[in-house]
Amino acid sequence: MDVLKAVEKIAPQRQKMNYVDYLEIAGESKIVEWVEGEVISYMPPTVIHQDISGFLFYLLESFVQFFRLGKVQQAPFEVKLWPDGPSREPDILFISNENMPNLGEKRFSGAPDLIIEIISPSSASEDRARKFMQYQQAGVQEYWLIDPRPRQQQADFYLLGEDGLYQPAPLTEEGHYHSVVIPNLWLDLAWLWTEPLPNPQLRFAEIMVSIEELPDEVKDTYKALAKILSAHT
Repeated sequence: MDVLKAVEKIAPQRQKMNYVDYLEIAGESKIVEWVEGEVISYMPPTVIHQDISGFLFYLLESFVQFFRLGKVQQAPFEVKLWPDGPSREPDILFISNENMPNLGEKRFSGAPDLIIEIISPSSASEDRARKFMQYQQAGVQEYWLIDPRPRQQQADFYLLGEDGLYQPAPLTEEGHYHSVVIPNLWLDLAWLWTEPLPNPQLRFAEIMVSIEELPDEVKDTYKALAKILSAHT
């Protein structure tokens, strides 16, 4: 019984509701999603969830802004995957310049280019099952699934194949993941499991230095920044 109560305590709350009524309660301070005629309200995120979300958002936002590739959004922000389909609020989403016409003031309509979900105790089944299938169906090209829970630390990356199905994306021998949707952006998985998390400015500088196409003066700037940040870490 104690185990059952613990599961119920962290489980997302579900309530039958139509989409119009959902829009009335969906706010800017909590994640509330609408799926198949019901509203799903999640428990507040944990500290590690927010730390990793902030770390990844900084890396993507800095990279996307530098190269003027589009826009990066954080939850809570509605993504209406298809007109009569579910409304999700991914932890992080990237919208390319080509996809920007689908971004409105209150929501994104359609499939973002990349979605990142960070698993919490109340979201595991949704993130790995229904969201996985719905993002695949909508046509989200790249899906990162980060699980920072103790003793379950895992990061999975998926790319949409020509058959419209997700395929696991490979890592390098060094344990790095290189994004396909955002070329030249890479992530060292070891960063995610470091306590405390590394300085995101330092890691961004490392990414920038690694890009061969960048002019030498730009690389030199980030090398100098990395040296300064390393000295204060």
